[in-house]
Amino acid sequence: MEVRDAISAPDAEGKPRRATRRFPLFTRDTARPEGGGRAAPGDAPAPARQWPILAVLATVAIGLLVTALDNFRVGCLLIGAALLAGGVLRWLVRDVGMLAVRSRFTDILTYGVLGSVIVLLALMAQPSPWLVLPFLKDTLHFTIDG
Repeated sequence: MEVRDAISAPDAEGKPRRATRRFPLFTRDTARPEGGGRAAPGDAPAPARQWPILAVLATVAIGLLVTALDNFRVGCLLIGAALLAGGVLRWLVRDVGMLAVRSRFTDILTYGVLGSVIVLLALMAQPSPWLVLPFLKDTLHFTIDG
């Protein structure tokens, strides 16, 4: 076994490997996102191993179905809630399977921002919005009239 410097350490086969978090100068492969493993043991059936992404996708599918059945606001609220739930799952559950796309922070931020925007826009949709934000209405009228 040979250890060349302070940043190399032997792997399972005894070959030196990098043991630092510093990125190499040249990328030779892609790393799996943290938490990108299975959400259940390997001997479980495939749907059970990927339950977080399936829960989010099923809720989005129900939201799209509700939207297609002419209930736009409730369908969009379901879609936004599914993305927010995906962000919460990414935050709380250690191994989320295919729900992990990027780093944990980036996934939580992306799911949270997109889910919040979809919910906010669904609540503000015309006619008869459920949420009225006067400063946004004033900003819109200022930009169109001015």
